[in-house]
Amino acid sequence: MDDSKKYALPALSFGYGDLTPYISEKQLTLHHQKHHQAYVNGANAIFEKLEKSRAEGSELDQKAVLKELSFHIGGHRLHTLFWENLAPAGKGGGGKPSGTLAEWITKDFGSLERFKKEFNQAASSVEGSGWAVLSICLLTQRLLVMQVEKHNINVYPGFKILMALDVWEHSYYLDYVNDRGKFVENFWYIVNWDAVQKRLTDALKN
Repeated sequence: MDDSKKYALPALSFGYGDLTPYISEKQLTLHHQKHHQAYVNGANAIFEKLEKSRAEGSELDQKAVLKELSFHIGGHRLHTLFWENLAPAGKGGGGKPSGTLAEWITKDFGSLERFKKEFNQAASSVEGSGWAVLSICLLTQRLLVMQVEKHNINVYPGFKILMALDVWEHSYYLDYVNDRGKFVENFWYIVNWDAVQKRLTDALKN
């Protein structure tokens, strides 16, 4: 397969040790280099399988192949969004949102505190492995918290994702063991509100 058509592991905008003590260097390195890379490799392998079957005129179990493909692509895209909305505490991470993002959070949730409470509850209660994300419905001009199970279940089609938090065990187990709630609470020290604001601005242009 042409390399230009392959997915690739994105570089981080910060060092592996820069998110400590909220995410350790060992945890972040394993998460990025092993788990995220696995979704990249999985998606590319399926595209190669599809190309081969088309060239040979053979048939594949499309239901199984496309389900697996959505899993790997979802994992790759959500992880990429996740890395982009993280920053070292005090160096772009943490604090409070401002500008349009702050106004929309107040408009739709009543307050930042209420938004964080709903988001924390969503992240802590995702069944099995999954994500909590902040999204926007452009049709109704409303911010909405979504739970995404695995990488591809309970996704609302067409909703732009503004912020993502990975709550698979692989994102926190080295640092927090089974205390997902503590990991979720510490997310707010390293969330990059500027990145979330930029996604909101870009979404509203469309």
